[in-house]
Amino acid sequence: MNLKALYQISYGLYVIGSRKGDRRNGQIANTVIQVSSEPPTISVCINKGNLSHEFIKDSAVFTVSILSRDTPLSFIGRFGFKSGRDVDKFDSVNYKIGETQAPIALDNTLAYLEARVINEVDAGTHTIFIGELVAAEVIREGEPMTYAYYHQVKRGTTPKTAPVYIEERKEVGIKAVKYKCTVCEYVYDPEKGDPESGIAPGTPFEELPEDWQCPVCGAGKDEFEKED
Repeated sequence: MNLKALYQISYGLYVIGSRKGDRRNGQIANTVIQVSSEPPTISVCINKGNLSHEFIKDSAVFTVSILSRDTPLSFIGRFGFKSGRDVDKFDSVNYKIGETQAPIALDNTLAYLEARVINEVDAGTHTIFIGELVAAEVIREGEPMTYAYYHQVKRGTTPKTAPVYIEERKEVGIKAVKYKCTVCEYVYDPEKGDPESGIAPGTPFEELPEDWQCPVCGAGKDEFEKED
């Protein structure tokens, strides 16, 4: 069975916000879909081990910020590769509190949705939360980020807790020496460089500035290891 066939399913990329009491948290998700139009209903799939899962279960509310195509990897990494148990992900991020008192990320956002949970479905490692919309707003025009664009153009990586995570098998062959982040598994490819950080294509890993950081999770060079 070739699980890479699943890559052909279309996804977007979103920040999911929720709350527990007066605490706030957010995470990246790509499995948001519209379920019905009357009443307007959406669903999102969240890993049971994530803090956001705990928050949505407790408050029965969640928000969805639809990210633009030009969203920097560092922003996605903030919400996708850091834990709300360790950091306040909304610190230094432009956001607002919605009608449900849940946080709504506004930076890099084209539009947002806000929902109250009306049902949930157990999906093994994940829960599918189904929510009826209580608010929705278009912030600006632009192209939304797709999961394919995130991987193929942005060269982003997938958290292992994501429902679409599939372990990659390395192919044997002669390739440029690449280095992989041991924190988020981002791969630095010297042939492509890191344009968002001002690193030109053709720059070997060894010649990167000592203060260079992983564009996804912010890890330093010492957190990278050579790919086999």
